[in-house]
Amino acid sequence: MTRLVSLFGGTVTDTEIQVVKENQVVIGYGAGMNQYRLVVYKIEHTKNGYIYHLINLDTKEFTSTEIINPLSRKFGIGKYFDDVNPEFMDAFEVVILRQEAEGKAHAKAEADNKEQYCGEEIKAVGRECLKGIIPDDAQAVIIACEREDRSNPYTDYFVASTIRTVILGFSTHTKNNFQEMRNLAGNFTETAYLKEKNGEYENRENYTGGSGYYLGESKYHGWIIKKAQIYDRKRFIEDYAYVAGQEQNICISRSSTVATHTPNHSATGNFTIVSYSEKSVAVFGDTKAIKEQLAALGGRFNKYLTQNGQKSAGWVFPKSKEPELRQLVNLNHK
Repeated sequence: MTRLVSLFGGTVTDTEIQVVKENQVVIGYGAGMNQYRLVVYKIEHTKNGYIYHLINLDTKEFTSTEIINPLSRKFGIGKYFDDVNPEFMDAFEVVILRQEAEGKAHAKAEADNKEQYCGEEIKAVGRECLKGIIPDDAQAVIIACEREDRSNPYTDYFVASTIRTVILGFSTHTKNNFQEMRNLAGNFTETAYLKEKNGEYENRENYTGGSGYYLGESKYHGWIIKKAQIYDRKRFIEDYAYVAGQEQNICISRSSTVATHTPNHSATGNFTIVSYSEKSVAVFGDTKAIKEQLAALGGRFNKYLTQNGQKSAGWVFPKSKEPELRQLVNLNHK
């Protein structure tokens, strides 16, 4: 005897005992005790007992179950057979119903395959797009997420899901910074209002079960902005390929992207000055002897910079300091 225990009613069912017949109508009760009707179109016996294959009379969808309880002992969600006045459908009607259900299942399978194929095409475009826009020294991405509330306050069930993601820009560090998020909020029309400083929109839920740092009115509905760390470049590209494959989900302005350094550079002996971004320059090389002078000039040492695709320590300066920097480097080269 194979025994199955119902999770909802706590009853025990012997699946070696057949409880309904083919073409018999079964009554189902779902969440909220909503009632629906099914018909048994096939009964299969396996090593674990009987399996009943059914068709939903309303949705024309297939389903199956090992447990059907008598209606006289109804206890909640589940499938039941009328053990007092059993109801049957005409066998020919069931055949027609099965053909409809098979046609619907086939159409759904084709639609799913088409959607999957289109999804792969979108992801292929997204992969190439991300390869071209991710700065070499990016350690995190700033994203906007549209949240949809799926809570049920009557049962104290609070949850939301992200229904759209938009890439706003990249960051060279992993530290959470609301000002950084505000700086990029204007890149996207839906989050532009978040660029103005408002302490009520700064959420710090950096605790177990919290949603981390995010900028926005609510994590349950509307748009929020947050930072996601890039642990592995290839993994990041794969995870965000579908998002990036849709042009409307890329809202990056030239000034908000941490650009990779360009070929515009000059070498002076052991030093190399690089145009690192639109607003900064960097100097690489053996700078120990002049580190105090570089610091006095307003430079900031960063061991996580990138040079020629490789991580390399260097000093970063505002673009306005470039003439003085070149003069300093040239003086120390003589």
